[in-house]
Amino acid sequence: MNSELGVIQGYLGVFVVSFLVTVLITPLVRRLAVANGIVDRPDEARKMHKMPIAYLGGVAVYLGIMAGLLFSYIADKVPGLIEFHEIGRENLTDGLFIPIVPPWIALGMTAIVVVGLIDDVTGIAPRVKLGGQLIAAAALAIGDIGVKVAAGVLTPTIGKLLDNPDLVYQIPLPFDVPGFGTEMTLDLIYWSGTVVIAIFVLGATNASNLIDGLDGLLTGVTSITMVGLIIIAAGMALVDDGPFDGPRMIIGLAILGACLGFLPHNFNPAVIFLGDTGSLLLGYCSALMILSLGDTGDTALVFAGLIIYAIPIIDTILAIVRRKLAGKKMSDPDADHLHHMLKRALGVKGAVFALYGIGILFCVLGILLSELRARFIYALVLLLASYIGVYAIKIARRSQIEAQVHSNEKPEPAATRPDSVDPSSEPDQSASIG
Repeated sequence: MNSELGVIQGYLGVFVVSFLVTVLITPLVRRLAVANGIVDRPDEARKMHKMPIAYLGGVAVYLGIMAGLLFSYIADKVPGLIEFHEIGRENLTDGLFIPIVPPWIALGMTAIVVVGLIDDVTGIAPRVKLGGQLIAAAALAIGDIGVKVAAGVLTPTIGKLLDNPDLVYQIPLPFDVPGFGTEMTLDLIYWSGTVVIAIFVLGATNASNLIDGLDGLLTGVTSITMVGLIIIAAGMALVDDGPFDGPRMIIGLAILGACLGFLPHNFNPAVIFLGDTGSLLLGYCSALMILSLGDTGDTALVFAGLIIYAIPIIDTILAIVRRKLAGKKMSDPDADHLHHMLKRALGVKGAVFALYGIGILFCVLGILLSELRARFIYALVLLLASYIGVYAIKIARRSQIEAQVHSNEKPEPAATRPDSVDPSSEPDQSASIG
């Protein structure tokens, strides 16, 4: 395995299992959804479909991902199923049976799926959904991934400035507190890491949910994102970046296989939608993979991952700015997302392919950043994102601007308009009728 492709090929069995399970189980999930009336009815102007479409596609994606993870557990005991890269496998197991993918990963995915499933079937209050997302984020905190990302940012900056790289402080208490004693330990890096995890999970789950507006869009964009993240992960495994190299490869390939297995059913014309179950799950998986790139504190790779995931991020920022300018609530829906604008100009498939192309471009830039760490990559990303943002805001506000212009124009008096005619000068035609 002397190349990224060699590393990917060793774990390819995970991709195959996830793909096959998802592509085969999706029709069964669709029948289950239809039989129980769990369908999306086109009762809103923003919805593109003309007939009810089954929900619960996210369940099929979840089962595909879980099948891939289960396969990796079995492969750890059955030689030949997965060709683990040697150094990474030694670091992971150390001669003992340790699941290749930590169980807290599956726990977090399950928590986010339960929240989305309840929302799809019965509906759920926003605060309850938020609570479920935070529970899923807490599962990631068990693995300290966000903590290591925070350490990579804070230690060489604030830690160096304060001459305390660990940023751990002992705070004296006024009296003896059971469980704490007379002083309390404050670990700024740990608590900053939990905030990082929460921000990533809440941001990514809602960002992915926002772009899930056209057939096959979120599934395809997530697939492109995973390809870029897997390429970076393979490069990290090649140089033995850390003990999470193997799990990162398995998770990424399981997600990619499940997405590509679901895409034929979800692409236009779709016969099943992801629903909140799927959109929240794919956003959560994206956050997990991006955070995992900084598992050893290399935050530059996290920025590369964010660039690869740029489409949902840009669309979410634009939605916030657009609604703020229009004086609307952040939760108010509208039909001016990137995919809505492109759909009006290019049709559903044209819009989806256009966003696929933009996603591939950001994917390439993210991979280049992980390899080159060049400033001009940041400049290109800034340039591209700015053009997309300004153009999208301009189009979205065009109707509002036109309305303001018309309201500021004073109408001319009727007597001075050239086409105005005095009604009294009109000949009376009533007498001639009949």
